[in-house]
Amino acid sequence: MSQGLGANRADQPSHDQKPTGNDHEGDAAPPPQDQMVEELAYRRLTGVLRVVFVLLTLGGIGLVLNQQFNLHAFGYTLVENRYLFLLAAATLPLVFLAYPWRPQATRRGGIALGIDILLCLACAGALLWFAFKAETILGEGWEFSAPDMAKILGAVLWLLILEALRRTGGTAIFIIVTIVSLYPVLADKLPSPLNGIGQSLEDTLAYHVVSAESAFGIPMRAFGEIVIGFIVFGVALNHTGGGKFFNDVAFALVGRWRGGAAQVGVISSALQGSISGSVISNVISSGVVTIPAMKRTGFRADYAGGVEAVASTGAVLMPPVMGSTAFVMASFLGISYGEIALAAAVPALLFYFGLAMQIDAYSARLGLRGLRTEELPSLWQTLKDGWLYIAVFAVLVYLMINEQREATAPFVATALLLVINQILPRHRLNWPRLLDLGMATGRALAELVAILAGVGFIIGAFSVTGLAGTLANDLVYLAGDKPVVLLLMGAITSFIFGMGMTVTACYIFLAIVLAPPLVKAGLDPLAVHLFIMYWGMISFITPPVALATFAAAPLARTSPFKIGFQAIRLGAVIYIVPFFFALNPALILKGEPLEVISVIVTAFIGVWLMAAAIQGWLIGGGRLDGSPLRLLARVMLAIGGLALMAPGGNLIPVGNATLAIVGGALALGAFLLLKLTNRDTVVA
Repeated sequence: MSQGLGANRADQPSHDQKPTGNDHEGDAAPPPQDQMVEELAYRRLTGVLRVVFVLLTLGGIGLVLNQQFNLHAFGYTLVENRYLFLLAAATLPLVFLAYPWRPQATRRGGIALGIDILLCLACAGALLWFAFKAETILGEGWEFSAPDMAKILGAVLWLLILEALRRTGGTAIFIIVTIVSLYPVLADKLPSPLNGIGQSLEDTLAYHVVSAESAFGIPMRAFGEIVIGFIVFGVALNHTGGGKFFNDVAFALVGRWRGGAAQVGVISSALQGSISGSVISNVISSGVVTIPAMKRTGFRADYAGGVEAVASTGAVLMPPVMGSTAFVMASFLGISYGEIALAAAVPALLFYFGLAMQIDAYSARLGLRGLRTEELPSLWQTLKDGWLYIAVFAVLVYLMINEQREATAPFVATALLLVINQILPRHRLNWPRLLDLGMATGRALAELVAILAGVGFIIGAFSVTGLAGTLANDLVYLAGDKPVVLLLMGAITSFIFGMGMTVTACYIFLAIVLAPPLVKAGLDPLAVHLFIMYWGMISFITPPVALATFAAAPLARTSPFKIGFQAIRLGAVIYIVPFFFALNPALILKGEPLEVISVIVTAFIGVWLMAAAIQGWLIGGGRLDGSPLRLLARVMLAIGGLALMAPGGNLIPVGNATLAIVGGALALGAFLLLKLTNRDTVVA
């Protein structure tokens, strides 16, 4: 602790230095963002390959624009399966150019690059053949009677998609998808409840490609109709200076608070991540500034990394954009995007409130100060310089909520952003930077399309065997009449399938497979869909996978597992709150107004008490460690906070008033104990 406090005193930057994120306490400077790209195992393309990569990316975006704005560039609107095959032909082959067969091969050319070019061409060729045959596929019912050529090319594409999935999603998800995609071959030989309609190997592989229920089914439709626009917008925002703007706003707002550098990480990550939808890119773009600033003001390296990992993960759950998953959810539930964003607001605010209170308690316990006023950017000047991002963001939200143009709004906002950006000199993109923007967009699209196609294999396997229809009944039967048991089973399933997937891909799969049994058990449909979205994200901060902590580790210069264990504590709310709003939807603003208000108020108080108990410091009460009475007070605060957080009624057999009384009594008792034990200590 003394070392941390020493860093806080001695390592303050000079008066004219802004928090640029380039200082470490005793460490070398963190890797710049282009080097972080290398650490994410992207291949650095040059010359003709770089140009081809960008042209394919633009071709894919052009296809989406033609479809969404009805431009009739081909003289007619493409039928859906042809559109999806062509979109995949423009994006999926990029995986083999951008991601080498193993991370260590990022800088190598020669044979490895030559093989990847051949795989890229094979993938594009097979997809174009299926695009050419699109209407024949529909007219002749190739799902169940594909010709030999379709079976052969279907097998080739199955292999290529799996390899693309391995390169982008990792070995774990590759193994899971491979096994489940072959389930139809053995379905009729397995015992109940896994027994299903069996298929031959060649029919199974053909089905995965030509069916509207598998690789080119719901996940790819969501990608082509909604998700791709927000990916483009998020990448464009970062490349035009949006990331720096969000960081500067956060520094100006809370940089001077106790533990201000960490509070900056919370706000900037929430602002950026809700738009980008990518936890990993959010950690890198925000963490390259916030993590060094946290370390410079006395935070331990693992704690700083944990703050950034948790804040970046929660950002995808934060309205208004929610990483574009909210729009996919709206199509599943048949309700408006605005209703989903409103319902998600309170749980997301509880999550960030809990994180901010933990940071404050940790900072108070260790005596960590904030940054000095002269180190911080001016809020007025930052907002004045960043009016571009505010205006574009306002246009985006207006088009989504008032005009209900969820599919086209991000493209309009991106076009406006780029036009204004090129007029103003501050962040104007020259040709090399425009190429970098195209490369970054292509990598993001390629990564997601590979994962979504892989998720489609799982859905297709359940569909062709009939398991999707019976799985809901089987799960409800196994859980009996206990919704809590079913929620626990759902949480474990969501956590497992969240490993290595993007939030959108994970959500789509779980919405098809897991949501129906939960709804059938009597739970609110919107609460169920938010529940699986939350638990699908938890693997990003929970070891052993914890992808967000692995992204934060190079910036924090410490072990990702140390960061992961800190992240579990800092993100405690995300593990608990989904159960509460699933069991009583008052937390997502469903119910009588008085009940909704009381549940929300007590939940925020409960989160504050839980944060104090986790970090060992209560505002106005002081330390919660060092003596038996303090430890007793800490336990009482934890239990009292949990009681106040839990919404009574509905499926919880205890009422709100009873829980509030119990929680309040325990909290008051803990406070009196602390006043007794800390009476000689000045606390704040």
